Amino acid sequence: MRMAKTKSIEVGLAIKTTAELINGLDALRAAWKLDPASVPKGLSCSESKDGQFILVAAESVFVTLPGACVIKGIGAVELLSTEPVFEPGANSKSLLLKDTADGWLFSVKYVPPIVRERNAKKI
Repeated sequence: MRMAKTKSIEVGLAIKTTAELINGLDALRAAWKLDPASVPKGLSCSESKDGQFILVAAESVFVTLPGACVIKGIGAVELLSTEPVFEPGANSKSLLLKDTADGWLFSVKYVPPIVRERNAKKI
């Protein structure tokens, strides 16, 4: 029996940034351009074809609290929604930050929990 590969889900976040966070992101980008090895463990940086800076934070370096998301060593993001960021039981969680012409875009990416339906005996 083959199981279908579960696709990850990416959900945009309504957020409010702080000057501290933007300064931390700018400093990280500058450090990454000078020395890619200087990026702390759990964070990965890249640049899109059109020059957008993209930061991916692994589950090990960020904490989601009610109303906020804290990225270790960079700063906090105020979440404008009170809804849970991830589905209960979600796996492979990561936070994506993209510097766009319209400002920073934040999203989360995760693999939803696998729901297995067992062979239930019908009565």
